[in-house]
Amino acid sequence: MQPTPDFTPPKLAKSLLRRSRQGALATLMAGSGDPYCSLVNLASHPDGSPILLISRLAVHTRNILSDNRVSLMLDERAAGDPLEGARIMLSGRAEQDDNEKDLLQRRYLNAHPSAEAFVSFQDFSFFRIRPTGTHLVAGFGRIVDLKPEQFLTDLTGAEDLLAAEEGAVEHMNADHREAMTLYATKLLGAAAGDWRCTGCDPEGLDMQDGQTALRLDFPDRVTDGAALRKMLVRLAGEARAKTDRIPD
Repeated sequence: MQPTPDFTPPKLAKSLLRRSRQGALATLMAGSGDPYCSLVNLASHPDGSPILLISRLAVHTRNILSDNRVSLMLDERAAGDPLEGARIMLSGRAEQDDNEKDLLQRRYLNAHPSAEAFVSFQDFSFFRIRPTGTHLVAGFGRIVDLKPEQFLTDLTGAEDLLAAEEGAVEHMNADHREAMTLYATKLLGAAAGDWRCTGCDPEGLDMQDGQTALRLDFPDRVTDGAALRKMLVRLAGEARAKTDRIPD
């Protein structure tokens, strides 16, 4: 089946990865290899790969420690028939990444602040799913298999931006909540709310109000803190221009 001309699969898959806060995690039962599925909370790494905070007491974690092959189903929770909304089935391997523990913890807690109570528990650990591919379904004529390089964000050359991310997120939430509201309402068409920044990467900004997450794509790639600031000022100006525009 050939995709329809107005369909951009990588963009939709990236958006679902960035905006999803829950998903159905499929693992293989230790010993038998039988399929096992569970509901998990998740956040995203700067490259878009999913981050999990899971307990070793849970069946799915014991399964992963035995065989780390997993799949993760994410959907956009559209109103009406859920089968009419977009969804992805991401396959990959779940790995505990101690080298990036601080990064995984920060981004996960930005998305799920209430999970801070579990971080200090010895049985809880952060895992990152490293994708091997994804199957995207978004309606008739919109079914595509994608490779990781098509839906993950390339972080090459963005070391300065990643180093500046934590401070940028804190600064936006402390001093620029008005701008966050403008991004959400004027650029993304969302309702007004308590919008806050949860992360940024070379391709965009993630924001959240409660469990509702939005993705603000950048028109141009940014790779350092100075470029990020210019981009956010530019987008705030575009949002304000829409506010000031008088309808005909």
